[in-house]
Amino acid sequence: MDLQQYIKDKYDSASDWFVTFVNEVHNQRRVQDVMAKKEYLNGNHAILQKASYKYKGKEFVPRKIVLQYAKTLLNFQKAYLLQNTITLTGNEKIVKKYQQVNRKGKYNRLNQKILDKVLKYGQVAEYVYMENGTIKSKLIDPSEGYPVYDHNNNLIAYIQAFMSDGIEYYTVYEPKYVSEYDNKGGELRLVGRYNNLSGLPIIYHNQNELNEVEGRSELDDWISILDNMEDLISKYTDSFYKFMNPIPVSIGQEIKGDGLSSDVVGGGISLDDGSDFKLESNGLDYHTFETLFKTLLQSLLDTSQTPAVSMNKTDISNLSEVSIKLLFQLANIKAAGNELFMRDGIEQRFEKIRTLLGYKNIKFSDDDFDSLDIVFQYAMPSNDKEIIEMLKELRDMGAISLESLLSHSPMTSDVQMELNKIMSEGNNSTVSTDGKDKIDTVE
Repeated sequence: MDLQQYIKDKYDSASDWFVTFVNEVHNQRRVQDVMAKKEYLNGNHAILQKASYKYKGKEFVPRKIVLQYAKTLLNFQKAYLLQNTITLTGNEKIVKKYQQVNRKGKYNRLNQKILDKVLKYGQVAEYVYMENGTIKSKLIDPSEGYPVYDHNNNLIAYIQAFMSDGIEYYTVYEPKYVSEYDNKGGELRLVGRYNNLSGLPIIYHNQNELNEVEGRSELDDWISILDNMEDLISKYTDSFYKFMNPIPVSIGQEIKGDGLSSDVVGGGISLDDGSDFKLESNGLDYHTFETLFKTLLQSLLDTSQTPAVSMNKTDISNLSEVSIKLLFQLANIKAAGNELFMRDGIEQRFEKIRTLLGYKNIKFSDDDFDSLDIVFQYAMPSNDKEIIEMLKELRDMGAISLESLLSHSPMTSDVQMELNKIMSEGNNSTVSTDGKDKIDTVE
């Protein structure tokens, strides 16, 4: 179904159909959920809504301790996948051009922003465009974006809507045109319409069991655990300060008279033989608190698939490469899931960049374009010495190519650049090209 047929069937071909679409319940509910996540990340947690109560006849304001573990976990997941720059591989000609586009468009930074938004809010949109000959992308905030899908879950349009100074602004992305509207002056008006060279925006979203086209925030799995952790530590702190005021308890009969002179030993009391006086207070069961808090924290780490060692919760020393991989196995699994939707979106970006380069008379064959690929390098701690020794043995056996060796080397951040440097040195290598990069070592 194309967009015009969709508008005709659902909105009776109304010219302001996008206004009605933005205000539909399911869209407003999703935007409200995004805004709630933003409030939470900004520090507005449920514990802050805890009401005051009476204690010993007076109003007692309870402790409200906020734990921002969510930001730490989000930063870990983002850095683990994208701390090391994504490497482009493939035909030398196309890799060189796409690396140039990446540098000018600052796509390495943009990739981190995309992953950050998806982890926090479940989805984000990227629009690729060309400005003064430079290919760039802009992100559309999830609180402003409204994708339009047909009954087969195919994206047929995208709407960006927001309000500023009491004026509503709408940008409608269609396959061939981008139209801008606002209601300045009280009436909806068309401000401008432009040719859409790159097509519809790219939608990045993670997995959602209830919806194939919308993602799900990572915070949905963590907030309930964090709320209980904040409630537990706040109540324990309150209890500690409450029980610092013990109750005096006197057992037996006090001796009548002046007792001991205060000039001699200070203020005191005198008790009859067999009597007793002590200060009683409620005991704090810190062992129970410690067990509960550690259990909740471990549940948080397990749910978020975060290694305890990365949060300074485990002491380690002298680990082998295998031991490190076991410690970070869950993190690798999580990163692999995040890599899936990032790879899907970046591959769509490559297609749009290819289209825009075509307008500049820069064209690539299908074979060259199909060779273009990306390699993610997870930020997992490694025993570099063991890896280098293993790579050396494989190379000596002739069981690995130079390109594969460089791609697995912990010392190499850009495989293609290192290959080019080795080729330019010309000391121990020769190059044979048949449309694809191939390096043969001279024996």
